[in-house]
Amino acid sequence: MAAAQGRLSDGAGGMDDAKEARDDKEAVQKGADATPLPFRTAVDALGTARLRPEIEIDPTKPPQRLAPFAYALEAAVVDGDEDLADGRLILLHDPAGHEAWQGSFRLVTLVRAELEPEIAADPLFPDVCWSWLTGALQARGLSYGEPSGTVTRASSHYFGGLSERRPASQIEIRASWTPREGLGDVPDTASHLAAWCDLLSQIAGLPPATPGDPSVVTLPQRRGPQAR
Repeated sequence: MAAAQGRLSDGAGGMDDAKEARDDKEAVQKGADATPLPFRTAVDALGTARLRPEIEIDPTKPPQRLAPFAYALEAAVVDGDEDLADGRLILLHDPAGHEAWQGSFRLVTLVRAELEPEIAADPLFPDVCWSWLTGALQARGLSYGEPSGTVTRASSHYFGGLSERRPASQIEIRASWTPREGLGDVPDTASHLAAWCDLLSQIAGLPPATPGDPSVVTLPQRRGPQAR
């Protein structure tokens, strides 16, 4: 009897699992239908960006409370087995608009890289790093507004059993800006992603890529946007 009950219980569980799977699928479809067309278009455009082969990039889970709709990418500049720099770029969208953004889209980023201590000690280096961000956007002719952010330097010095290690320094850029919207109320997210990757490459110490460089590759296809 116990065995028969076990089989019955398994069968009921299987039916419940199937129902849950159907419910999940319906919820996902409902969420996709509710995603505004401008946001879906902006996310799809990210897949057309042409990036350097040294940059490895993947979708990641976006923050859930910054805006009604969000999509996130994380990237690293890789040389062999070494990560020279890494970062995250988040695309936010509020269809109703946001007063602080002065628009309905916002890009938020974090970029980090290890530095030689003597470079990090330069008092002008934070200003240089910020100019790399604004310069990357301007170099691609992008229109943007309401930029804000911080540039932070951190140094580690080792003592005792770790005293043989060299001092280490890291630079971190946290920034956000509003990409101006174009046709269909959609910003040129592909170009903004390319400019962000220019910043990532520059802070990693890579030489500039020449226009039309055949080594620049198209971003692989990724999963779609997520609603909050």
